[in-house]
Parts: sequence; C-alpha cells; structure tokens
Amino acid sequence: MLAACATTSGPNSSSRVVDKAPTPPTPEHQADIETWRAARVARLTAPDGWLSLVGLHWLTDGEQTAGSGADNAIRLASGPARLGVFKVTQQQVWFNADRGPQVFVKYGARMEQDAAGRIWHLLSDDAAAKPTVIRSEPLTVYLIMRGGKPALRVKDPNAPTRAGFKGIDYFPIDADFKVQARFVPHAEPTYFDIQTVLGTIDKMQTPGVLYFTIAGKEYSLHPVLEEGSADWFFIFADRTNGRETYGPGRFLYAPPAVNGVTTIDFNRSYNPPCAFSAYSTCPLPPPENRLNLRVTAGEKKYRGPGGHEGM
Repeated sequence: MLAACATTSGPNSSSRVVDKAPTPPTPEHQADIETWRAARVARLTAPDGWLSLVGLHWLTDGEQTAGSGADNAIRLASGPARLGVFKVTQQQVWFNADRGPQVFVKYGARMEQDAAGRIWHLLSDDAAAKPTVIRSEPLTVYLIMRGGKPALRVKDPNAPTRAGFKGIDYFPIDADFKVQARFVPHAEPTYFDIQTVLGTIDKMQTPGVLYFTIAGKEYSLHPVLEEGSADWFFIFADRTNGRETYGPGRFLYAPPAVNGVTTIDFNRSYNPPCAFSAYSTCPLPPPENRLNLRVTAGEKKYRGPGGHEGM
C-alpha cells in the first residue's frame, strides 16, 4: 500500500528534473529555515511530542478496562496497573477512573453518575476545540477518532523512541525550492478521501489548486484544510521517497493565498509522525499530490528506529 503512495503517475507527470547544485539561500532565508528546524525538533522531542508515543489502542462497543496489568482488556505499556474503564456507546466514549492511582481528567464535556456511584466522563476527541486529556504518571491518554472508529493514543516521556532519538538529516537549503504559487479556487466545496497508513479514510476539504514552476516545469499541489490551523496543509509524494526521504511522502505547510498567490517553501518539508513511531495514524498523499519531481529539499529519511516504513 505504501509503496503505491510513492509512485508519481498522474496529473503532475512531466519529464524528470535532474538534480542540480543547490542555489544558496539569502541570509534571511537561511536564518528562517534554521529557526524553523530548531522549533520543529523542539516540538518533536518535547515530553508530549510525537516521539513519546507508546501505544494506539482501538476501542470496541461496551466496557473495557485499561491499565498496565495483564488482566486488562487494554494493556498499556506503562503507568498504573488499572487506569480505569472505557465505555463506548452510541458513538460516544466515556471514562471512569480507577480509585487506586491518581488520575486527572481535563476536559470540556459533561459527567454522569451511574447507579453504582461511578463517575463517567464523556470524552472529547483530538479534533474537538477542548479535547479530553487523561493523565496518570507517567502516561497521557487521548481519545482519537479515525474513520469513525475510536482509539486511545498513549504517550510516555520515557518512550524508547524519545530516549533514542537520532536527530534529523536535511538536504542543503536550496533557494530554488522556495517558489511562488498561483492559486485557483474550486468553484464549490471539494473534498478528498484521504487514506491513512492504517487503511482508514479521512475526508478533508481542499480549497483549490496551487500551480508553481521549478526548473522550467509546471507542477501542482492541492492543499487541505486542518481543524485549528490557519495555514494550508500539504501531503505530498515525490521522486526521492523510499530512497533519500520517507517512503510514503512528506508534509508541508504554507500560508493561504492572498490575491491568488502564496509561497511554498519545500525546504520546510518534513517527515510525518509515522516515520518515527508505529503508533501514529498518518494520512497518505492523494494521487493529485504525487509529484514527478525530485524534491531535494527539507528533511531526509529518519535514520533511527522507524514506524510504518516497512508496511
């Protein structure tokens, strides 16, 4: 499945661009990318960053216990022997904390009490304005919804992936990969069915098409809109995938177009969380965003333990 996502047939097909020596950036551009890289690594390596993932557990209808003890329906990698009970009913997920460990629930949803005196917290997933956060040292647990299915995302600052982080390798900063793009909006709301590495489908809106030129050839990309982000999000593949860069593709953000124009800086291309952890649920590039171009800019393939690369 992932190998197919690295192919580049489709509307972006054109003659292949041969690698050239990178064009040196201006001092301002150099400083901008270096600042961006430092902030990116800081987010990635934070105690609750993507490197801290230690689990992804899918929930089923009804009640299921969760904790590090062997007798739980959901076996957590660390934390208390019994965190509590999760209940899935009518597309809602509820949580009842165990009385033993200290469990903190931060949320914006309501609570209910059953006949046995148990307090049930109605959980909000990660797409909500106020997602629920369940904490019990050293774990943090979040509810996510993917393809209409609920799951628990679990983070631990002591995760092996965080402790063993190998750093990030980059292509040289290349001024030619910072391009102006012409925006053509869709006449009516348009959505992509974006497949994830898990095989689920997420529906994401695309506002239009961006056209840009590199080495005399015109290419196009479709941004998608993300909840809570003002910038446009790009999920794209190119001819470096699987060799110099992460196999399924990379991510990129750019500001929304103003007066029909925006700037795409491929020097800000970065690896998705799935390059670092098997417990992530990354979206894959739609066919329209598979570039027949070697984007020799941005992050290279991660040299540490990977996630879904080999699937």
